[in-house]
Amino acid sequence: MSLVTRCPVCATAFRVQPAQLAARSGKVRCGKCAKVFDGVAGLVEEGTERLRLEPSPQLGLFDPSRRPRHAAPPRPDPVVDEDAPVPEFLVREAPRRHPVLWGIAALLAASALVAQAAHRYRTEIAVLLPEARAPLEAACRATGCTVSLPRRPDLIGIESSDLQADGKGDNVIVLNAVLRNRAPFPQEYPALELTLTDDADRPVVRRVLRPADYLGPARAAQAPAGIAAGGEAAFRMNLDASRARATGYRLYLFFPQ
Repeated sequence: MSLVTRCPVCATAFRVQPAQLAARSGKVRCGKCAKVFDGVAGLVEEGTERLRLEPSPQLGLFDPSRRPRHAAPPRPDPVVDEDAPVPEFLVREAPRRHPVLWGIAALLAASALVAQAAHRYRTEIAVLLPEARAPLEAACRATGCTVSLPRRPDLIGIESSDLQADGKGDNVIVLNAVLRNRAPFPQEYPALELTLTDDADRPVVRRVLRPADYLGPARAAQAPAGIAAGGEAAFRMNLDASRARATGYRLYLFFPQ
């Protein structure tokens, strides 16, 4: 790395190396007027102002607008002189870079980001790319996670429902309902909140029904497969109403957190 320092007496600018400035703590002798000056204090930035540097003699060979002239003798390098403290930036070695190690580190970081994204959005990936479900499930078995079905309550609803008294028992009521999945992909069975109300539509009993509750033992094993895309799931469930005198009901679906 070369630097540019300028003589404060004759304003001649020289290109110098950090080693030259560090040799005598920044003191140099001007090659034109022989003035000894502080080369560090005289450092200037190239491009911030016009420097008094004579162009190389070879420029005249390529610029037809200029008259031929004799090449000026090369300027002597500044002569270092005297001892003084050296600025830290002149003696500090530039850090060594290892491109191979940096490349490996970047590759590992990118792989970690991809793995985190795949873990975070594993359900969405399994829906968009069904062939990726098996590898994702294998990875989850190793890490202790699961690839669950999507939960889109806006794309699933209660198609129909009714609550009737069971003629076989005075204290038994029967809930019939049909769930419909309007999504183009399978969805997880939702939970249901059943609220029994009195004549004034005030809540009397509230109960949360899990899929295992309303599907029954025979169909509970099918619950992990979810409701098929565009499919329906009908169920019939008997409830004990001996502790409440209800005349109406409300039924909602939701996905537990």
